[in-house]
Amino acid sequence: MTSSILVTGGTGTLGRHVVPRLREAGRDVRVLSRQPHQAADGVRYVTGDLIRDEGIQAAVDGAGIIVHCAGGRKGDDQAARNLVRAAKRAGARHLVFISVIGADRIPVTSRIDRAMFGYFAFKLGAEQAVADSGVPWTTLRAAQFHDLILMVTRQMAKLPVIPVPAGSRFQPVDTGEVADRLVELALGAPAGLVPDMGGPRIYRMADLLRSYLRARGAHRPMVPVRLPGRAARAVRAGANLAPERAVGHLTWEDFLTDRLKAERSEG
Repeated sequence: MTSSILVTGGTGTLGRHVVPRLREAGRDVRVLSRQPHQAADGVRYVTGDLIRDEGIQAAVDGAGIIVHCAGGRKGDDQAARNLVRAAKRAGARHLVFISVIGADRIPVTSRIDRAMFGYFAFKLGAEQAVADSGVPWTTLRAAQFHDLILMVTRQMAKLPVIPVPAGSRFQPVDTGEVADRLVELALGAPAGLVPDMGGPRIYRMADLLRSYLRARGAHRPMVPVRLPGRAARAVRAGANLAPERAVGHLTWEDFLTDRLKAERSEG
């Protein structure tokens, strides 16, 4: 109980919610980051790179619990392999990993699949590395965060005509709610693969875009585009959704209203 908790990606979208929650629970926290940071609010930062396998052993030594939040568009499988190797050497008691709904159901077999949906394959590889590590583990698969959907809709809204993947649906979930669940899991016993965590509603991509444009007082014509490949077909069939696990509470509409109001007040 006195050992530190290491959070990888502790300055990222999810990690910056997880770290203060662990501190509120009275735990000593260290953060693995690619960039150096000064210690603040009882949090110590360790510089390292998971994919390059730099600084990882120093980060995990003495950390009984590791919450692995770091991730990117590619390389998550290699990053996880490097992390679990160091964690096993350090004698970590619990490794908690955040993955994505559909990692095991979206086939990424062709070049087209990898170009558009390789993220799911990298996450599945990371899941396998964690499960095979020999370190007691817990993995939570969550839907896409509201923050990610907002970033995507903002980028797409810059186009004069928006190509919208036909049939694509999402079940966005609040980052803070996922952080709450991760902290609960981290402070509990290793549980293996736990039930998925999705947001309260399922939306078509076109509807997410329309609500964003409406909130900004803008309009753009949209053109449906049918994406090729097995992975895209699986997404159209709902492989990235978990309607039976709609356990999140904050809707996309409420998130969007709150976020844009905060941005206007800051600006």
